[in-house]
Amino acid sequence: MDAYDVVITKLDVKEFDSKPVPRDVKLKILEAARLTGSGINSQHWRFILVQDPKNLRQLADDSTSGKWVQGANFAVVVLTDPKLGFHLIDAGRVTQDMQVAAWSFGVASRLYTGFDQSKMRKDLGIPANLEASIVVGFGYPANKITGKMKNRKPLEEIAFLEKFGNMLERSKVI
Repeated sequence: MDAYDVVITKLDVKEFDSKPVPRDVKLKILEAARLTGSGINSQHWRFILVQDPKNLRQLADDSTSGKWVQGANFAVVVLTDPKLGFHLIDAGRVTQDMQVAAWSFGVASRLYTGFDQSKMRKDLGIPANLEASIVVGFGYPANKITGKMKNRKPLEEIAFLEKFGNMLERSKVI
């Protein structure tokens, strides 16, 4: 799939097949994270690969919104430096790159941000200068995904031309 097709067909899923994701695909997903841009090229993020089912259950236990992660093949915990004003933007950038890379291999994903930071810190050995920002669960989807079910607002409803409120007319895009 080319990049555009990956973006327009990717859907978030929380039900995964038991088929394991190969090591080389996991490593490519992590490489996509490593190669993502960051504010002032600080590369402050760190990534914890969680693949042991026992540890995936612990992630679910530490979560308020990601109980489904225990069914993932693996997860990546994105750590960022909260002293940097752009740390959450960088967390989002790196997460999107991992998800896009994963879907290019047919690996689905979903993220969550609801978790008990102190439990995560204790369970994962997160150092004091970093915090968990996002957890992304990955795996092959349990059900076939076509990407044709996306429920999105029309472009003309969410994009404007030159100034907020000026309706975007496709014919006026030069």
